[in-house]
Amino acid sequence: MARRGAGVEGWLPTIWSMGHRNAQGAALNPETGVLWTAEHGARGGDEVNAVEAGKNYGWPVITYGRDYSGAKIGVGTAKDGMEQPVHYWDPSIAPSGLTFYTGDTIPEWKGSAFVGALAGEKLVRLELDGRRVAAEEALFESAGGRIRDVVQGPDQALYVMTDGSDGQIMRITRADPLATGTVD
Repeated sequence: MARRGAGVEGWLPTIWSMGHRNAQGAALNPETGVLWTAEHGARGGDEVNAVEAGKNYGWPVITYGRDYSGAKIGVGTAKDGMEQPVHYWDPSIAPSGLTFYTGDTIPEWKGSAFVGALAGEKLVRLELDGRRVAAEEALFESAGGRIRDVVQGPDQALYVMTDGSDGQIMRITRADPLATGTVD
């Protein structure tokens, strides 16, 4: 029989990890099988986590954001026994969908994580080195609305969905030499 939960003393057996705030995107890294999440912070403190069983990711005890009133949240940005995010944004980008690019048609993006951003209406590419973000690149800023989700299609293109009454789906098939991308 498979073990349920994280098996941490004091946790219910159904709890796998804790300390998350408003996860908007989640994807398994196809290279490692690790679950990654894109989470809204409060005012700032949006973050990406590589989630592991039995770990506490800190909310609301630690955060890089502040309350909407401007007040401090919790005890600061770090505390023993709580995990640091892989990456965080301050100011907020209001992250949404999350995916990993595994295709060959955009070779310079292979292995990158992509996160939609509601604030700034952009797609964020995170170039990864294991569990570390080596570089961040903003793509398609204000290209048609708030980016709600991003997925890789079976044709190896990235598909980006915007929200709103005039929402659209953009198909991204190749990268421009200046890393601005091309939308079909």
